[in-house]
Amino acid sequence: MNKQSVKTQRKSHPKNINLRVKPHTRSLIDRACALTDKTVTEFVLDAVCREAEDVLLDRQLFNLDKKSYQAFVDALDAPTKQNLKLESLLNRKPLWEK
Repeated sequence: MNKQSVKTQRKSHPKNINLRVKPHTRSLIDRACALTDKTVTEFVLDAVCREAEDVLLDRQLFNLDKKSYQAFVDALDAPTKQNLKLESLLNRKPLWEK
């Protein structure tokens, strides 16, 4: 087995995330952990992962009814209109190359 295949078979190790929080924030988290019977790590990871998924889904997934979807597809498929100002901007030499 070559070195590359050995490296790819290793499990990735957990990475640390260190947070500094004000005492009242830590107290709030501790109270919530006690009520949910979770460790601080479990509680914080659950909350952070849930928020991260919401953010990513908000920017990747959207639902449309049939009419709106068709209008969206039609707009994507429509030929572009000439935009002389944009063409001029894209053809201009950047300031850092002058």
